[in-house]
Amino acid sequence: MLHSIKEQFSVCFGKERHIAPLAVLRIAFGVIMLISTVRFVLKGWVNAYYIKPAFHFTFYGFDWVKPLGATGMYLLFALLALSALMITVGLFYRTAVITYFLCFTYVELIDKTTYLNHYYFISVMAFLMIWVPANRYFSLDVLRKPGILVTHVPGWTINIFKLQLLLVYFFAGVSKLNYDWLIAAMPLRIWLPANSHLPVIGGLLTHLWVAYVFSWFGALFDLFIGFLLLNAKTRKAAYLLVIIFHLVTGWFFKIGMFPYIMIFVTIIFFSEKTHLKIIQFLSRIRLRSAVKKEVIKSYHLSITLKGIIYTILIIHFTVQLLLPFRYLLYPGKLYWTEEGYRFSWRVMLMEKGGSAFFHVKDPLTDKKTEIINSQYLTDFQEAQMSTQPDMILQYAHFLASEYQKRGIKNPIVTAESYVTLNGSGTRLYIDSTVNLANEQENLEHKKWIIPFKTK
Repeated sequence: MLHSIKEQFSVCFGKERHIAPLAVLRIAFGVIMLISTVRFVLKGWVNAYYIKPAFHFTFYGFDWVKPLGATGMYLLFALLALSALMITVGLFYRTAVITYFLCFTYVELIDKTTYLNHYYFISVMAFLMIWVPANRYFSLDVLRKPGILVTHVPGWTINIFKLQLLLVYFFAGVSKLNYDWLIAAMPLRIWLPANSHLPVIGGLLTHLWVAYVFSWFGALFDLFIGFLLLNAKTRKAAYLLVIIFHLVTGWFFKIGMFPYIMIFVTIIFFSEKTHLKIIQFLSRIRLRSAVKKEVIKSYHLSITLKGIIYTILIIHFTVQLLLPFRYLLYPGKLYWTEEGYRFSWRVMLMEKGGSAFFHVKDPLTDKKTEIINSQYLTDFQEAQMSTQPDMILQYAHFLASEYQKRGIKNPIVTAESYVTLNGSGTRLYIDSTVNLANEQENLEHKKWIIPFKTK
């Protein structure tokens, strides 16, 4: 049994394969990242999310990550665009992909109100691409230094991306195995009717049974699509489902570049022959000399470097396997407390809205001041903060600091927050008697969150 497992592992991760899938992935990733970066700038989001706000909600442990000012942020995005272009054409690839990973991750750590699963996914993919020789074939690096050309690489350099995508889809499916999604068809029974204006199918979206069909299909799709893509017999049909699923969700829910990112990167599941055909097609418009008749050249790593990379990848995938389950360490309803919610591939699972009112009290005079949130936060930040306890606490600490600067010693900061989750009705979210200025920011359960109870 153990011998069989070892043999299968060796075949999957050690057997040499043609490098073409890595070259295609590099081009696909670079192109979509370049488009995404330019789109982000043109939409005015650099200013809206990173320059305009006076206060930013940093991630726990990353308080040192700060916006770089207007000039600095635009230069950072210019560097992102340049490195994405360099990744695409395979020019100074290792430097480019490390630069992209560091810059993109830095931007995403500035303010957690902008957190999206596909931003996290981009950081993960860029991180994995650091460790593979995606520039050693069909690239400008090969044209600069023909000696680095390789045609075959160990299977792990390709299969780590398949594994990552499998985990993303599978955990997205597991997260849908709950009462709200499957039995109550929430939040799709709220979201779909909002698209009733769409031509042809708009009328259908108002029917409850359609919300159930979408809910169950979405769960089954996420649970099994990775395995169907792995199977050569079902791969083409599965990829067609990937295209249809992501285009439809993108059409209905306006989720930006995420559908196209997934459509592009899942090409990695196809055979070497398919990727060679893609490269042959691309060679007609660029780098003709890179696809001449090949002499097989294998990619080799030193034992030391191989050991380092293997260790990093084992740690990475162990974290990927454990993070989605960390919510089990916390009491209460996950979607209500959101403790352990991020970085776990939970995609579009809830309709949550609310409002938060903050008061600062001087303990010496008992004078209480109601805070006008718009003085410190953008509308987007306020909307995000009002339903997420860690942000409510961060904002309370910020207010305490602000009022200390105004001469109030040990100000008392309280919050009165009302939240609705998946159409359950508005209810009090935070214990309004707790002085949030004295509560610590940590990874422990926040006892001042009022438990969710079904009405």
